[in-house]
Amino acid sequence: MASVDEAMLRAIALAARGLGTTSPNPVVGCVILDASGAVVGEGFHAYAGGPHAEIVALAQAGDRARGGTAVVTLEPCDHIGRTGPCTHALVRAGVARVVVAVADPNPVAGGGAQTLRQAGVEVEFGVRGAEAEAGNVAWLTSVRRGSPYVIWKYAATLDGRSAAADGTSMWITSEAARMDVHALRGTADAVVVGVGTVLADDPRLTARNLRDGTLAIRQPLRVVVDSAGRTPAEARVRDGAAPTWIATAADVGAGPQGRVDLRALLAALYRRGVRAALLEGGPTLAGAFLAAGLIDKIIGYVAPKLLGAGPPALADAGVHTIAEVIDLEYAEITQVGPDLKFTAYPRKREEG
Repeated sequence: MASVDEAMLRAIALAARGLGTTSPNPVVGCVILDASGAVVGEGFHAYAGGPHAEIVALAQAGDRARGGTAVVTLEPCDHIGRTGPCTHALVRAGVARVVVAVADPNPVAGGGAQTLRQAGVEVEFGVRGAEAEAGNVAWLTSVRRGSPYVIWKYAATLDGRSAAADGTSMWITSEAARMDVHALRGTADAVVVGVGTVLADDPRLTARNLRDGTLAIRQPLRVVVDSAGRTPAEARVRDGAAPTWIATAADVGAGPQGRVDLRALLAALYRRGVRAALLEGGPTLAGAFLAAGLIDKIIGYVAPKLLGAGPPALADAGVHTIAEVIDLEYAEITQVGPDLKFTAYPRKREEG
């Protein structure tokens, strides 16, 4: 037997298996308990267009779902998209109770609780809501505001340098840290860099296994913020290994100094189905995003090395006096190989 609380923890763990493959849909996990409280079905949303978590779990449960409880990380959908409404499937299965962690903010798919209640199904909200919210934070945040959730990732020496004085930067961090970055890319819908990074490093920006070079099955959209269209035709981001968008000011719209308008860029990415964007460089673009208040989360890899000179990991972020400092709140600090990895959140975020 499992309590509803235990079942929700399991549903949250199941939902995490869909990170990186469900966008523009959310990650969702579901556990079905029969009338006696035994687990009889479980599932998660694996990929966009595929069966939703509830459908997978109900198929596994079969007739044992009748009179039971569905424990779901997100409010069951109530619309017909590429799949049918999960609310109708739950009612047909005879589920007596649905326990939901987080309400669905999507005006198109939301409203499932009302439909279920009208059909005589008991609905309860809020069980393990904070944990479920954290596991689905990129999708929830992006849908609530209509703009992608932006994670800034950077690597630096202990004294904050992203490269040596001669411009060389391979490799500041360890292979373990770089492998961790590739796993992080695999959870994002887009990887964003500035044209300066492309010209200096000619990165591939793909998610791959560093041991053998094989590409991950799903690749994020490669986005080069290139106001004047300077990305060379032979640049590796144009190699066809992953979808690529060279975002110019002419395409997106111009902001200050004729550069790509970053808010318009994010709006365009959202329309393309991007819910989580990984900002990887370089210091000028990162500073512009921070100055505009467009960073939601920061992941830094700090190597136990000193350079003493060379470009910093972050350029002008609009801070001109100590009173304007961008305060961060640490969420996690771990060691990856010899490097330190930290996750932090800007405490004061300017909303557009």
